[in-house]
Amino acid sequence: MKARQAVPQSPGAAPGPEPTTGPLTFEELQLAARNRGMPLEALRYDLTPTGLHHLLVHFDIPWIDRAAWRLRVGGNVRNQLVLGLDELRRRPRRTLAVTFECAGNGRARLSPRPISQPWLNEAVSTAEWTGTPLVGLLEEAGLGPETVELVFTGADHGVEKGYEHDYGRSLSVAEATRADVLLAYEMNGRLLEPQHGFPLRLLIPGWYGMTHVKWLSRIDAVTAPFDGYQQRVAYLYRRDAADPGEPVTRMQPRALLLPPGFPDFLTRQRTVDAGAVLVRGRAWSGYGAIARVEFGVDGQWVDASLDPPAGPFAWRAWSAPWDPRPGHHVLSCRATDATGRCQPTEAPWNVQGMGNNLVQEVEVTVR
Repeated sequence: MKARQAVPQSPGAAPGPEPTTGPLTFEELQLAARNRGMPLEALRYDLTPTGLHHLLVHFDIPWIDRAAWRLRVGGNVRNQLVLGLDELRRRPRRTLAVTFECAGNGRARLSPRPISQPWLNEAVSTAEWTGTPLVGLLEEAGLGPETVELVFTGADHGVEKGYEHDYGRSLSVAEATRADVLLAYEMNGRLLEPQHGFPLRLLIPGWYGMTHVKWLSRIDAVTAPFDGYQQRVAYLYRRDAADPGEPVTRMQPRALLLPPGFPDFLTRQRTVDAGAVLVRGRAWSGYGAIARVEFGVDGQWVDASLDPPAGPFAWRAWSAPWDPRPGHHVLSCRATDATGRCQPTEAPWNVQGMGNNLVQEVEVTVR
């Protein structure tokens, strides 16, 4: 399976380096050293251990003093709110198992390759998050009738492609007032660790990771669409420089398999002994429940068995028996969700390398 070729964006059309077919750049290696994916062997866990959870930090991990930190809710509201962490923890609690992945997951598999964090397949994890429903705070604040969006601003500050800003994203009122949207302060039963957004982060089940704003400091009700960099420039599906783009929102369906056997250190190619193998993996989608997973061996597909869903927002386990024969094989898997969305066998190329849910391929030598 090959990624579709595309005309790279023309110089000057948007800030940032041109896509490339060359080796990783120094800047990409620098990003890869700061961020991390989930090792695919961690797919065996229903909930990803916190230390194995994938991580993307746009700027620096801010230092936040718990005693001094406050969340401010303002803008077009009747009642301005200022709340400390202990006050938030005394509010109604809810715990959800939620899978989310980085919108750039799969970017490094595109050709030409957009220059940014060079994810392969590992930028996804599932954790158990505890927090207070956002809708309760919004009801207490009282949204003005002209409110069209809620803007969520984090404490991380930096420059991206020439634009200096605090990291911020917005949601429509309808999306923000869903009962399952949380202001999360715990991850896997413990207070958030600094790299995961301590003391508070936004959690929007079903959406790609860029929306789950970490180190949350402000929520503002606004009467016009938010035009911040991360909303209007960074996360768009754009075919070329002239395309205004469509916003990146919910996760596309994807399945991953737990690589069988053992790996070569450098190439990661797997070695498996002949004999019956049960191949396992996980599948998810932000658009609906996983309805089908297919397991492929050298391009021949069979339906996998699905375990019962672990929850409405968590990945679903699947398995398929394989009787491997000696030789070289390519294993694959692909997911279809309840809306009929299915993973493609050709990569959906776009300028910023978003939402590439091309089916996974794992090379295996059976001995």
